[in-house]
Parts: sequence; structure tokens; C-alpha cells
Amino acid sequence: MVALLATHSFAAEAPAGTNREASELVVITPNTFEGSDTERINRAIEAAAASGGRVVIPRVNVRGTEQREVWLLDSAILLRSNVTLVLDNCHLKLSDRCRDNFMRSANCGQGITEIQPLQNIHIRGVGNVLLEGADLPRATGDGAKVLGKDTFGTDAGVVGETQEGDWRNVGILLAYVEDFSIESLAIHNSHCWAISLERCAEGKVRDIEFASGLSKKIDGVKHSVLNQDGLDLRMGCYDIEVENIRGTTGDDLVALTAIPGKRAAGGFESTMVSGTLDRGNSLDDIHHITLRNIQGYSRGGCHIVRLLNTSGVKMHDILIDGVTDTSPTGRSCRAALKIGDKSARWGGVTPLGDTNHITARNITSRAQYAVLIAGSLSDSSISGVVHYGSAPEPVTLESGEKYLRDVATTNVRKGSENSQ
Repeated sequence: MVALLATHSFAAEAPAGTNREASELVVITPNTFEGSDTERINRAIEAAAASGGRVVIPRVNVRGTEQREVWLLDSAILLRSNVTLVLDNCHLKLSDRCRDNFMRSANCGQGITEIQPLQNIHIRGVGNVLLEGADLPRATGDGAKVLGKDTFGTDAGVVGETQEGDWRNVGILLAYVEDFSIESLAIHNSHCWAISLERCAEGKVRDIEFASGLSKKIDGVKHSVLNQDGLDLRMGCYDIEVENIRGTTGDDLVALTAIPGKRAAGGFESTMVSGTLDRGNSLDDIHHITLRNIQGYSRGGCHIVRLLNTSGVKMHDILIDGVTDTSPTGRSCRAALKIGDKSARWGGVTPLGDTNHITARNITSRAQYAVLIAGSLSDSSISGVVHYGSAPEPVTLESGEKYLRDVATTNVRKGSENSQ
């Protein structure tokens, strides 16, 4: 028999010298609510937001006399300010009718053109926690991919449904959130980027495992599933710590991307729910980001870590400490770390000085390139690089030395195949 976790007081660990009663939190479980799995979880979150409590999603999903060990989501879990969502050894899965995120901040979505900031949102896994994509995804890929042509989606050709990917394909999506954390969970077979942060600050992402493979076998036929990045930090992100990221992705494992455009918030024309309009005055720069202990590879042959800023949006004060390429023979990535891009698709090389104060160290690579500088870079350092790939040098300048200024490289070397 499974005991329901009723609403009750939970004594959190109180700092020394504080009143224990003041540290008590109300713990709420969706098992005490009625409705679909998503409706019950969202009602629990609403109750926690009102009481200042936390929501615990347990392993066993109890609805009436029915007990299951999966929570099936038909739409997104909506995260609200001042709520901690604890995932306790549970399995969350997107249903085949769902064309939405696993979860997103409640301040954004369809038709919301003015996004009000939220704060103090925390997602914490306990034990074995899995977020899994649908068996038959309605849509996959980013906003530039056509369903049924470029990437899989059962909505392909369906009248009244958008025929490109968009922000609903992202797994966990936060926009304009300060003071947040996402930790200790696994995301498998995401429909696009597994986690995407837009204009977020003062947060932590750690102990995350990704598993996706660029394709999905359905009824014995392999179909393309594109843009399966692991973690993306997008325009306007700053003061964020990322550590202990591992696994395999179809696209980049970790990407920092500032790519402005002409799309407003709230529409389905973009993979950014908060829009791509550049707010100017450095508000959309990506800065003061720490990446530590990134282990894995891209099954699609992309990058383990990618830094990409374009069109005058700056990227600066980034620390990358510890990148380990785990790719097997025959699955090499293009680069363990790629900085910038000279392609016309991204507007060409950014002006010298737009990407600055980047510190990259302790990189072990089996990719074609260990460190590939394809854009501009200044006032930066690269050290502790060991490269087993095919490029003749551990650090490769694709864009040319004229886009390089005051970049120090130390202890970068080619590794011996016998020492692997």
C-alpha cells in the first residue's frame, strides 16, 4: 500500500541561530489534487506559491485507486516564484498529445508579449529522476526546421498546426528568472534543446545528464530529430554557474548563444519564447558564466561547448574549466570548444572586442579540433589542452589572426595515441 504525501509542515534544516519554526515549509504533493497529471502538478505549484512551500512529486503517481510509476504530461508544468519543485525518484514523460515543454516559467508563453520577471525558482532531483520525451512527438527541432521534411513530428501536414519547430519543443525553459537552480536530473530523448535559459541571472545548473541521439526509431524506421542540444544559455544570461554536465546529445552539449533577430515574444516563430529583439545597452550580453566539468560528446558531430555571439551582442567574462571528450571511435565531434563563427549565416565574424575575457582550461579532446576559434577573441587565455584529434594544432584559428588580440596559450599539446 502506498501512503499519500498529504499537505503538511516540513522542518527544513535551519541555519544555526535561527528559529526552527521560521524554517518550516509546507510540503505539497500533486497526489492530493484531482485532474490530469499536469493539472494536479500545476495546482500543487499554485498552492505552494500561495503558502511559500515546496512541491514534491513522488515516484508513485496515485489517482483514485490507480497507481502508476510515471507522470504523463499533456502540457507544460508552470513554475512560479518562490517555489521549490522536488522531483523525488520520479519519471516524467511527455504524452503523444503534448506539444509543449516539460516545464517552463509561468511568466511566458503563447501571446505573452510583455514578460514579467520571476524569482526564487528551484528544481531539485532526489535519487533517480528522469524526464523523457514522447514516444511519438508532435514536433521536434528548432524554429528553422520544417516538420516532416527536416525533422520528425506527427503534426507534419496537419491543418491548423504550425509546421516548424519552436520554443514549445524545449524541455525545461526559463525566461526572465533570477535566483534559480536546476539540479540532479536526467533528460532523455528531448524534442529540441533539453534546457534553455533566456535572460536569466543568478542561477545554478548542476549534476545534469543528457541522452539523445539525433534520431528516433518509430515502427522500425529511423527518423531525424534535430537540434537536440543539452543546455543552452541565451541572450541576456549572466551570473550563472554550470557544473557536472554529462552525456550525449544530438547537437551541442552546452551552448552559449546570443543571436538577435526581429521576432517578438510570445509567438511561435522562434525557439526563444522571450523574443530575439536586441534590447541594447548591453542588456542582452552573455557574461559572468562559469562552466565546470563538462563530460560527453555530440552524436551529431557538433561541439561539446560552443560560444556564439553575433551582430554586436557581446560575450565576456566566461570561465570554462574542465571539458572531457568521451566520444567513441567513429563518433568524433567537430570541436571540444568552438568560439565564434565566420559563417554568413551568423553575420560573419564579430568585431574584435565583442568576445573577450574568455578563460578556457583543462580540455581533453578527441574531436577534429580541440579549440576552434572561428570568430573574434580578445583579452583571453587558453591553457591545459590535450588534443588527440586530426587537426595539426590543439588551438586552430579559422577566422585568422587579425581577429585575435592578447590571447595567451599555455600548455597546449598534441596527445599520443598510446597514452589514451
